[in-house]
Amino acid sequence: MTGIGAQVTAAATELLQVANLQAEQILVVGCSTSEVIGAVIGTKGSEAVAEEILTALRSVTSPKGVYLAIQCCEHLNRALVVEGELLRLHRELEEVSVRPVAKAGGSLSAQAMEHFSRPVVVEAIRAHAGLDIGETLIGMHLRAVAVPVRLAIRQIGEARLTAARTRPKLIGGERACYR
Repeated sequence: MTGIGAQVTAAATELLQVANLQAEQILVVGCSTSEVIGAVIGTKGSEAVAEEILTALRSVTSPKGVYLAIQCCEHLNRALVVEGELLRLHRELEEVSVRPVAKAGGSLSAQAMEHFSRPVVVEAIRAHAGLDIGETLIGMHLRAVAVPVRLAIRQIGEARLTAARTRPKLIGGERACYR
């Protein structure tokens, strides 16, 4: 594993711990491999970098039973590649008909299509935490109350890294009690 894989492993490990992600919860990941290698988003995607990133992500999430949702680029309206099993667990998810490829969807989503057991694409999701590698705008796929997480790793390669966890809404006003 090169430095990029090690950075992704460290960032994902820290986020899963800080967010206290449990089995069957969802981690959404948006990634510009162009940004990772120091280019402008959408200009020089790299299948090799994407494969390394996906391998690192899966090495962290799979043992914990956390599901990955890999966000496509804006050419596919930021749809997401997920494991087909997730449709059974989260019945609100609806499969859409498209096959992400490197030039329409992005290199990471194309790799997810190749390496997931039974990949499907969904239009939207409400993930429990997220990693945004290269400012790909994952916020639309997080639950309602997203909380920024400052990770020890601030970049993956040359790309800025942003992380978030989510929490339940606080409701009830001044007399309410919270955990």
